[in-house]
Amino acid sequence: MPAIIRLAELIGALSHALDLTGGQDPGHCIRTAHIGSAVGRRLGLGEAELHDLYYTLMLKDLGCSANAMRMCELFDTDDTRFKRDFKRVDGSLPSLLGQVLRHAGSRRGPLGRFRAIVAALRRGRHARELVEIRCQRGAEIARQMRFSQAVAAGIRDLDEHYDGSGRPAGLKAGEIHLSARIALAAQLLDVFNTRDGCDAARAEIVRRRGQWLDPKVVDALLAVTDEPGFWDKLAAPDLEAIVLAAEPGQKVILADEDYLDDIVEGFARVIDAKSPYTAGHSDRVAEFTVKIAEELGLSEAEQRVLRRAALLHDIGKLGVSARILNKPAKLDPEEWQEMRGHAAHSERILSRIPAFAELAEVGGAHHERLDGKGYPRGLKGGEISFATRIVATADVFEALTGERPYRAAIPAATALAMMRTSQGDHHDPVCVDALERALSRAELKAA
Repeated sequence: MPAIIRLAELIGALSHALDLTGGQDPGHCIRTAHIGSAVGRRLGLGEAELHDLYYTLMLKDLGCSANAMRMCELFDTDDTRFKRDFKRVDGSLPSLLGQVLRHAGSRRGPLGRFRAIVAALRRGRHARELVEIRCQRGAEIARQMRFSQAVAAGIRDLDEHYDGSGRPAGLKAGEIHLSARIALAAQLLDVFNTRDGCDAARAEIVRRRGQWLDPKVVDALLAVTDEPGFWDKLAAPDLEAIVLAAEPGQKVILADEDYLDDIVEGFARVIDAKSPYTAGHSDRVAEFTVKIAEELGLSEAEQRVLRRAALLHDIGKLGVSARILNKPAKLDPEEWQEMRGHAAHSERILSRIPAFAELAEVGGAHHERLDGKGYPRGLKGGEISFATRIVATADVFEALTGERPYRAAIPAATALAMMRTSQGDHHDPVCVDALERALSRAELKAA
């Protein structure tokens, strides 16, 4: 992997993971960035302001996974589908009621649905809590990833409304960061255009002018949509390349090795926030991965790449409902199919970054088995890379020794014994041996 990588390329690729957790159509954040950046230019923003706006638009949903579990608890529903439709709710009582009626208890029978709907209506007061969790968490992660305070503020204020009816702080007009005002209008245009077409999207923007949306932002957005070729370019298959080429600042920003680690670690926080049972999972898998790699004599550069692969191996889980991730019972066939899909999602997202080829391979294959009985491709033996075997061993060990919704944590010695029984079929014995030696060394040091 090269020492540097283009920041816009990295964030643009990872923004597809945010589309998953927000339940939006693929490319939503990229399209929003294209729309919002055009509005910023129309408003005459300077290059520095456009730069902050650009990254606010691509990272606007950075905190979206943090409220997933709470949303499932409050509405007894699938968080990704709930969020997908919620972007179309206009804040009126009929619209809000319709959202609850569509989603609360959606997988239950008639009586169960009725009870879930009643419970959800009683819990309506918690809506502010959900927004606050999302916005604050997103702003925190943006700062951790070295983005400016302006980017963090744009993410924090995304759900505020021009007339003061938004959340979590009820800010009004100029109290709301301009990037947030632009991002809200841009994302609404994309959501309604994707589902209902350009005329319906423009009509919705006009309807919310002066209420949710800043009038000057709306006027600039409508002017942008009147420009020749706007709608064709928005639907162009090469839009992502266009957006990346249009990075503001008149220079290409490159992330060195340390900055790249900060970005990867930030996205690991997004992944693990999806479920209380996976809090810290990616960090612990990375820790065990490095221990195995050290024991096997891999170089520091190789260890660094493996650590990144471990931190991002589950990025595809952002597309899996928190209801499934936190289910205390056996998954039904439909749920299991959704869960199995996360590996393919991981590979698809990471493969968008050419320098992440090895990380993509690990993300896509970390549930494969040496005997060919794994998923998603049923790879076996030498078809599974050694890097993947290392991360997979660390992943299984962490899963066994961590608490899960369906069982308590398993002691390390018991977990290793369980892995021994399936080594050669599931796990690579070389990796299991290395993990056991590394854990023994750690125990000796702690003694």
